[in-house]
Amino acid sequence: MVEWLTTPGLTDYDEALAVMEARVAAIHAGEADELVWLVEHPPLYTAGTSAKAEDLLQARFPVHAVGRGGQYTYHGPGQRVVYVMLDLNRRGRDVRAFVQRLENWVIAALAEFGLKGEIREGRVGVWVARPDKVPLFDGSPREDKIAAIGVKLRRWVSFHGIAINVEPDLSHYGGIVPCGISGHGVTSLVDLGLPVGMADLDVALRRSFDAVFAEADQNLSS
Repeated sequence: MVEWLTTPGLTDYDEALAVMEARVAAIHAGEADELVWLVEHPPLYTAGTSAKAEDLLQARFPVHAVGRGGQYTYHGPGQRVVYVMLDLNRRGRDVRAFVQRLENWVIAALAEFGLKGEIREGRVGVWVARPDKVPLFDGSPREDKIAAIGVKLRRWVSFHGIAINVEPDLSHYGGIVPCGISGHGVTSLVDLGLPVGMADLDVALRRSFDAVFAEADQNLSS
């Protein structure tokens, strides 16, 4: 059974880390259900295990070094952060497959608003094509990231997770090289002209989670 929790307002980042640490330990001990936790944070940057110092261009906001995979990313108001505390001991001990499920989950949720999210080899996260923007210097089409993914496992229980841009201040990304990727940009649902609010996204995430993860669990057991 997966518990869903939505915390209103802005959640302190260190507080969120403490909650996740405690919940992951409880899940592993069999003392708590799995959890999907939906929050928003005040403006901040996080540095994953692969973060490069030169990718922090300007420390406009507090910087938190964390143990999740990935590089620098931004969290702030208007961005839905989805912390996933799931037990891969019961869902298959396959990190790559788990990340793919997370990507497919985001793509399925975005599809409910008529938006085509895509994944790209060598670029973690979910991307959208931007034919309305000037191509890159080599003629390649521009693509913007709409969702970042970074997870950590402890005894095969996951934490950290996904950040999806609903209507954050995109200029705040200017202090970092997001996920170490230059050339492409970042976008949001509202930036793309979609009148989608946080509650709308939450409903889509809840509905698509059941579809994506139930199918994956069924395939695992067959």
